[in-house]
Amino acid sequence: SLAVLQDLENGIKKADADPSVKAVMICGENGKFSAGADIRGFSSSHRRGLPLGPIVSLIESSEKPVVAAIEGVALGGGLEVALGCHYRVAHVKARMGLPEVTLGLLPGAEGTQRLPRLIGIPAALDIITTGKHVPATEALKLGLVDEVVEENTIEAAIRLANKV
Repeated sequence: SLAVLQDLENGIKKADADPSVKAVMICGENGKFSAGADIRGFSSSHRRGLPLGPIVSLIESSEKPVVAAIEGVALGGGLEVALGCHYRVAHVKARMGLPEVTLGLLPGAEGTQRLPRLIGIPAALDIITTGKHVPATEALKLGLVDEVVEENTIEAAIRLANKV
């Protein structure tokens, strides 16, 4: 939603400007990182608001470590937000992917550029062109996430942020 994107942008800018903040952790609510955008908004001729790509670039360009705590799903724009983070911690039951291709849409927030840089072209093409959901353990093997945990993902992400 527009409110989530605005809060994400404001939060990153505020953290970057605050010298007492040493790292940032991004998580979702209710056991889900993010299922991405509501596709009903794509068809609106009055679509307004912040585009996700510049916000993901803002996250990526932060001088402070940014860690994604992925629970549940990180799909579409949600995965693109996670790809902008410097580190990703996923719960063992989490799934990630870019399923918008199954609707005839290409990922629009630079996921098609960030994913191949992170995991290589063959693996990224498989995820981008099929829309498959990648389980956390496979994501770890691919290098999509840095750590998979069975415990509290947020606490694990905070530990990693403190470590780096």
